[in-house]
Amino acid sequence: MRAGADGGVMATIYEVAALAGVSPATVSRVMNGVSVSPERSKRVREAAEALSFRPNRVARTLRRQHSEVIALVIPDIENPFFTSMARGVEDVAQAAGYSVLLCNTDDDHDKEARYLDIAVGANIAGVVIAAAGDRSDVKVLIDRGRPVVAVDRGPHGFDIDAVTVDNRAGGRAATTSLFDQGFRRIACVTGPRDVETATQRADGWADALAAHGGADHALLRHANFRIDGGEQAMTELLDLPEPPDAVFVANNLMSVGALRVLSQRGLLPPAVGVAMFGDLPFMPLAPLPITVVQLPARLIGTTAAGLLLERINGDDQPARTIVLRNRLVQH
Repeated sequence: MRAGADGGVMATIYEVAALAGVSPATVSRVMNGVSVSPERSKRVREAAEALSFRPNRVARTLRRQHSEVIALVIPDIENPFFTSMARGVEDVAQAAGYSVLLCNTDDDHDKEARYLDIAVGANIAGVVIAAAGDRSDVKVLIDRGRPVVAVDRGPHGFDIDAVTVDNRAGGRAATTSLFDQGFRRIACVTGPRDVETATQRADGWADALAAHGGADHALLRHANFRIDGGEQAMTELLDLPEPPDAVFVANNLMSVGALRVLSQRGLLPPAVGVAMFGDLPFMPLAPLPITVVQLPARLIGTTAAGLLLERINGDDQPARTIVLRNRLVQH
C-alpha cells in the first residue's frame, strides 16, 4: 500500500496484480488501454475495483508527455447520429482511463481550427474527428505527434486512420430500392459539396440512375445536412415544372425537413417515394413506407476510439481505413 494525497492508504499495481493473478505488466496494459484477453481484463478491473485502485495520473501524464484526455471533434452534436457515435467513443475511452473532450464545430472550418489549436495547447493525447469538410487541416496535430482518427468523413490530403461506411454503395442501394418500388423520376438531396460523404452518397444515387437509363442532374440538390436544408431542397424540387416522384435524402436531419414539406403538400409516402441515409431522429405518429440505410453509429465510435488508443500506445503500422457495413431496411 502507498499513502494517498489525502493521507489515506492506496493500493499499488503489485497488489492488484496479485489479487487478479496476473503480472504487474498486464495490469499496466489494461490500465493503459492496450489489448489483452477479455478474461484477464475482467479480472484486472474487478481486482482494481475491489482494492479501490486508481492509477497515478500525474505520473502517467509526465511519463507519456500528454494528458489522459482525447478530443472528439464533430460537426453537430444535435444530430442523433453523432450523439450515438460520441457514446461509443466515450465507452472505450473511459474503459481505458481516458476522458473525452467534446468539440462541436457546426461545420465551421474556423471553429474547428480553434478547437484543434486548443487540443494541442492542452496536450490532448489524440483526436477523433468528423471533419467539417475537405479543407479541414489536422497538420497542427500531426506535427506535434498527436494521433488522429477520422470518422464518417475525413480531411483530404492526410494519411491517417479512418472509420467510415460504404456511402456510395448505400446511396446506390437506397435509390435502387425506389426504382424497385416503381418510382422513376428520383431526386437526390445531399450535403455540402466539400463534404466527401455528401459527394459519395450522391455518386451512389447517380450510379443507380445510370443503371436505369441515365441521371438527371437537374434533380440533384446540395444542402447543409440540417432540417432547414432538407426543407429548402425539397421545396425547390417540388416546384420544378416536372417534379420528382421520389427522393433519396442523404442524411437523417435533411430527411426530417423533406418530410415536413411533403406533409404540408399532402404528398407523404407512398404518394412520393422516400429513401434516406440514417434513421429518422423523430418518429412520425403514423408509420410511413420509407427505405432507410441504417448506420452503425455507435460501432463507428467504438472502432475509432480503439484505433486511437492503439496509436496513443505506440502502434506505428501504416494508416488503416475500416469500412463498416450499412443495412437497408424497408419501413
